[in-house]
Amino acid sequence: MDSARELLAAERQQALRRLAALTGDFDDVVAASRDSNADDEHDPEGATIAFERSQVAALVLQVQGHLAEVEAAIQRLEGGTYGICERCGQPIAKARLEARPAARTCISCASAAR
Repeated sequence: MDSARELLAAERQQALRRLAALTGDFDDVVAASRDSNADDEHDPEGATIAFERSQVAALVLQVQGHLAEVEAAIQRLEGGTYGICERCGQPIAKARLEARPAARTCISCASAAR
């Protein structure tokens, strides 16, 4: 389980770094919209500031969701239920946990849920 702990810690750190970078990007987009008096909604040259802000906000939500999944996996690890499928109760394959350390279900249950 030490390798699982290391994988989850690395996933958590990566998510936190990504979140910090995206938050900085979001702040930059907001600052750009504040400093600009251009009518970007009708600018034929490309994406609007509102569109960029929306994209960054969606990415922030995605990373926050992943971070919550990783933190839940850390709690399962501490509680002794990490690596057990939440749907069927069988062990989750080691290869799946290496690929997706925060996985809650085995491959069979994940495939059936689709």
